[in-house]
Amino acid sequence: MERKNAWSMYSEKDIKQLEQVTEQYKRFLSEAKTERECAALAVKTAEERGYRSIEEIRKSGCALKPGDKVYAVHKKKLVILYHIGTRPMEEGMNILGAHMDSPRLDLKQNPLYEDGDMALLDTHYYGGIKKYQWAAIPLALHGVAVRKDGSTVEFAVGEKPEDPVLGISDLLIHLSSEQLQKKASVVVEGENLNIIIGSRPADENGPDKEEKEKIRKALLVLLKEQYGMEEEDFLSAELEAVPAGPARDFGLDRSMIMGYGQDDRICVYTSLLAQMESENPAYTSVCLLTDKEEIGSMGATGMQSRYFENMTAEVMNLTGGYSELALRRCLQNSHMLSSDVSAAFDPNYANAFEKKNTAYLGRGMVFNKYTGSRGKSGSNDACAEYIGQLRKLLDDAGVCWQTAELGKVDQGGGGTIAWITANYGMDVIDSGVALLSMHCPWEISSKADIYEAYRGYRAFLAAEWQV
Repeated sequence: MERKNAWSMYSEKDIKQLEQVTEQYKRFLSEAKTERECAALAVKTAEERGYRSIEEIRKSGCALKPGDKVYAVHKKKLVILYHIGTRPMEEGMNILGAHMDSPRLDLKQNPLYEDGDMALLDTHYYGGIKKYQWAAIPLALHGVAVRKDGSTVEFAVGEKPEDPVLGISDLLIHLSSEQLQKKASVVVEGENLNIIIGSRPADENGPDKEEKEKIRKALLVLLKEQYGMEEEDFLSAELEAVPAGPARDFGLDRSMIMGYGQDDRICVYTSLLAQMESENPAYTSVCLLTDKEEIGSMGATGMQSRYFENMTAEVMNLTGGYSELALRRCLQNSHMLSSDVSAAFDPNYANAFEKKNTAYLGRGMVFNKYTGSRGKSGSNDACAEYIGQLRKLLDDAGVCWQTAELGKVDQGGGGTIAWITANYGMDVIDSGVALLSMHCPWEISSKADIYEAYRGYRAFLAAEWQV
């Protein structure tokens, strides 16, 4: 059952709409390189479309009614958008859930040191990466440092043409005979992912000319002068090193996009856009944008926290339909797309894939009935009835879609947030966009698949389900 390539079915009008959507996506991807930046952009977009803060509504004493739009933000890294439907929330919601975090390098709490006449920053990698890929590429530094008085220093260094970039050195090929004998997992080890940030010492003729670590001292002076930041402020900072530079068209035919963080901001963007364009939903439509998926969805802003459940209770209370039993019914009766990326078939590594059950660039949005590894361990494994309804929904909407598994059996595996929300008893399936070079510093997607995911998510939010 080979699926058609979406490009072959587009009219000129379709192509024009596709280019509009994907140009917006490139800007989004280039501007939102951390979960905080992504959350801020999502909130800004929502407010421009008439969404109001749940805190504002709660303080005003107003009730929510069908058609109202509300959002909630938790610790600036988890965002939930609700568009109240005409049906009681107890009957369920239509939920698009994606994650805003991506693999990266986080600065350690005490990162700055000097060695070999250079100043460096010590890091700890976040999420699954091939560590050697992060050496000898330009890096940017994004994030915040919070001072003791509560004020915040914001960083986004390395993105503007006039900005300096940072980076991790690699060993020259002339001296690499021992390094090249190592396994790929230890060619560059995690403790050696140290970012070079300077090499110019403090004034040799200054009052502290006998002081050691003059390069480190010079960097501390620079941080103080340019950012008002003391070294101790690193202790309460969230600073992330990410690949520097914007997302760009990929391929001579410009049919693809290369950019950092497409896992999973490609699904964040398409879900957010679909939510913004949702009109008069029957079931309350929800766009759930979480954090910490790449490290197990733990923590206060991860999907394993109770925040989504708590905010749904708050929204139900504001509609006048809350009780503990009604909340449980709402969650169980809901339908969800766990919007996360899948692996695209790569002809350069064909042996990792089973061709009948893999996703291909350009064939539309992807459904993974199950993810996991070692006998589906850790997977949600969506039920057949739900998949049958989704097939009809998307075919009726003219959306191009395909099904896939994450590589050959026993080749590896992965997971999403699907299993967590499935704990409520709701119908959930993994659905998203296929990527080449997933979890690499630069990932590749098809513009057609982005467009079809957006169209598919729109159709999903408008769905009315068979009971």
